[in-house]
Amino acid sequence: MDAELEVANPGPRITGHDFAAWAAEARELMRLAVPMAATQLAQMIILATDTVMLGHFSKEALAAGAIGNTVFFFIWLLGTGPVSAVSPMIAHVVGRHGAAATRLSPRPRDQGASASESGNRFRVRPRDQKDVRLVVRMGLWSVALMSPPLLAALFFTRDILLLFQQEPKLAADAGIYTAALAFGLPCSLAFQVLRNFSTSLSRPIPPMVVMGLAILFNALGDYTLIFGHFGFPKLGLVGAGFASASSNLFTLVAMAVIALRLPVLRPYHVLHRFFRPHWRSLFELFHLGLPIGVTMLFEVAMFNAATLAMGTFGIAALAAHQIAITIPSLTFMVPLGIGLAGTVRVGLAAGAGDHYGARRAGFTAMGLGLIFMFAAALVLLLFPHSIAMLWLPDSADNRDVLALAVTFLHVAAAFQLMDGLQVTASMSLRGLKDARGPMWVAGASYWLAGAPMCALLGFGLGMKGLGIWLGLAFGLLVAAILLTARFAILSKKPAPVR
Repeated sequence: MDAELEVANPGPRITGHDFAAWAAEARELMRLAVPMAATQLAQMIILATDTVMLGHFSKEALAAGAIGNTVFFFIWLLGTGPVSAVSPMIAHVVGRHGAAATRLSPRPRDQGASASESGNRFRVRPRDQKDVRLVVRMGLWSVALMSPPLLAALFFTRDILLLFQQEPKLAADAGIYTAALAFGLPCSLAFQVLRNFSTSLSRPIPPMVVMGLAILFNALGDYTLIFGHFGFPKLGLVGAGFASASSNLFTLVAMAVIALRLPVLRPYHVLHRFFRPHWRSLFELFHLGLPIGVTMLFEVAMFNAATLAMGTFGIAALAAHQIAITIPSLTFMVPLGIGLAGTVRVGLAAGAGDHYGARRAGFTAMGLGLIFMFAAALVLLLFPHSIAMLWLPDSADNRDVLALAVTFLHVAAAFQLMDGLQVTASMSLRGLKDARGPMWVAGASYWLAGAPMCALLGFGLGMKGLGIWLGLAFGLLVAAILLTARFAILSKKPAPVR
């Protein structure tokens, strides 16, 4: 008989259909979501640090770094698909095997738990550990397989930008920056694999701590290498690239040490027999992951296209757009964290064959996302002018920009709710291992509904920037409705046994 170990697990199984069960699910989701959202915000802070540091170096470096980061992020997204599939696959493994395993009796500290959280914790058997290890190992393999073509694309940044009619000097500088940044790409993707391994086993705190330390590491690297402090040469853009790449290497090394040494993660031995392939797991990672990557690209591409369209309406419209879009980009990190937690909770229940539990977890994630975004929307509605003034003072020269920013922030308040709902619904579907459906929904919502509406209102009806923002809101509304409806339909069905 297999020996059993109590190692990292996704927390108590929630049973029941009453309010207590939904409240218990909300507590479990928030326990995972808070550190996950903090990790996402830490990544935003790192990008902001780079921007601030380069802005203090020169405006030319700032522009080249901004456009170089855009290319890097787009190529990085292409590699995140299989990496993102690690989380639902591990959750299904733990849920499936946990449903078949003997549950632990409630421990003394569990005696106060409600019936909905009756101490049903899993014993993790060697087979469970092996199957989780296979997913992690093949996740790292997917990074190794995808990195060469992605790196090759990065080294052609200058040519890519010239193809899009960018100014030659700007394109050349951006190419230099991304060449220095390039070696951090596989490190960043591999960190995401180990991060998903930890969070899928209900250990979101270690990745959050690593990202918090990475903020300091990156800031020190930027300060040292961009400006030439502590005896280092002044490298400017190249220094910023090396600093960011080094911070990615730092996160990978730190997370690898945690995965190999933390007592609750060490029993999985994620690097054991690392060079032995497991083709079924690798195929499933790509089968699930590639549609996930395409889904993210559909949304990012629509917002990037909207920024380009704004540039045709003049500097004031573009500046106001950049001010207004920053706030939703920050608030989005919270429902994204909730959605990532929803992927784990839905995957756990779906893997155990508990389709009602999966349904409860998904709708709880959507509800929590809506609650937060409703609060964010109120702030944008009540204080748009004060928010816009964080970027520009209220002077005669800036009033046209501020007026447009206030208008855009009012629309942003409306699409906060839609954005929070669509991301939590999409992540909940990911927990059901449904990737192709959301991909087609995203393509239709953003490029058959949102983009044409942007063009119709912004250019056809002459509404300019306001029309673009209303079109973006319309695309998110369609996505939110379709993804929520799809989850409601699919979560009624028993989860397939894999």
